[in-house]
Amino acid sequence: MIEQEFIITYPKPMEWQPIDDLPQNWQAMASSELPPLVTVWNEQADRLRESGAFKAFMAKMRREIAIETGIIERLYTIDRGITRLLIEQGIDEALIPHGATDRPPKEVIALIRDQEAAVEGLFDFVGGQRSLTSFYIKQLHQVLTGNQATTEAIVPSTGEIIRIPLLRGEWKKWPNNPLRPDGKIHEYSPPEQVASEIDNLIQWHYQHQQSQVAPEVEAAWLHHRFTQIHPFQDGNGRVARCLGSLVFIQAGWFPLVLTRDDRFAYIAALEEADGGDLSSLINLFAESQKQGFIRSLSLSGQVLSETRQTRSILESITETLKQRQSASISERCKKAEEYAATLFDVAFRRFQYLSAEIKIALQNVVPDANIYANKASATDERSYYHRYQIIEVAKKQRYFANLQSYNSWVRLAIEMESRTEMLLSFHVLGREHLGILVCSACAYRKDSTEEGEANINDIQPLTESPFQFSYADEVNHLQERFSKWLEEAIVTGLEYWRKDI
Repeated sequence: MIEQEFIITYPKPMEWQPIDDLPQNWQAMASSELPPLVTVWNEQADRLRESGAFKAFMAKMRREIAIETGIIERLYTIDRGITRLLIEQGIDEALIPHGATDRPPKEVIALIRDQEAAVEGLFDFVGGQRSLTSFYIKQLHQVLTGNQATTEAIVPSTGEIIRIPLLRGEWKKWPNNPLRPDGKIHEYSPPEQVASEIDNLIQWHYQHQQSQVAPEVEAAWLHHRFTQIHPFQDGNGRVARCLGSLVFIQAGWFPLVLTRDDRFAYIAALEEADGGDLSSLINLFAESQKQGFIRSLSLSGQVLSETRQTRSILESITETLKQRQSASISERCKKAEEYAATLFDVAFRRFQYLSAEIKIALQNVVPDANIYANKASATDERSYYHRYQIIEVAKKQRYFANLQSYNSWVRLAIEMESRTEMLLSFHVLGREHLGILVCSACAYRKDSTEEGEANINDIQPLTESPFQFSYADEVNHLQERFSKWLEEAIVTGLEYWRKDI
């Protein structure tokens, strides 16, 4: 758990339990969305990693992790606008105006830099092919708390909250069981059990590496079991997220990004894991990785374009190889587009059925309501419609929507006193078509101006991220994934419409 940690001596409400190994059914909890993305990522990773654009992207990601970690742990608060500025421009005290944080900017910057140094250290750790040890975990804690001198504690006799010196890089010497809002005590490992519990954690982690446990599963398990031990006086949540990041970086993926918007889902997932169910925490971590893959692959067109420019002198030598690669890419794009056409049909049939359901529901209430579904395939001359809405949603979800290479859409219109529309768009992810597509879902309102023109407003994505797929997917499993995603989008879309009634 990540609640504030206190030294307490209240009566124990329950017996402490040692950590346990992964559940036997861990394979069933692994993400089905990540393997196809990983396939595409692995084919482009080297070119992307060498580019300035990708290095800048990773630097921003590290800054985002560093800032949001302190916010999640409630070490400080920062306005969202200033957070984006620090991510884009760099960690600089001069960028924080008066009143944008609840602590002096100098202290906030120092705390953020501790987190940033720890994340950068994870890459050095992996690059040096070091093994996870209790000594390294202590080092990590020391870096993360470098500018945190004290922590809070409760005086048992009075219940008074006081500040005490923080033990950096040392196992706790007293119980740090937090008092929950409901008055119950959450019991972590007793100080005398910490060393043996950490040894068990590391031993199981090595076994999982040998068994090739899926990274998102291992990251969630390692993170949760570490929080169950809670070996340090304070800062355990920060260390736990770094350990999760370590698993992902070792797999060649991305550090774990959890923001203030994830806090409630994060706490809820940890509580479910306390009860024996890791699936929500695994899903949360998998979603973080999916966003990393999608955002990085969106850079591929820019990166590959730069690569072609700098290597133009070799064009005559590599022409044959390029033709072969082009043919290979063409085949992949064709396969991905075939998948898109299949999902397009699934989506249109679902929207047709939904429109019929809405008509029946409204026939005795609003008999003149106009509800219908329509579509435009990639070869339809109307496929360029709705570009504004599609691009606006892509901006909000932080990826580049390529509507030139491929675009088809499905729309559901609900017209009563006002007009609400739900729109699905199938298009290419990134500036260059390399065989990875997405489907975005949004809802918006359409009003007519006095001049008779359509006015589109309140465009809202219906899902946290677009549905991504590629030539590496399997069609049967792909349809199952898409249908589940589509139903979630429809439920959100209907709720959007309800609020407009």
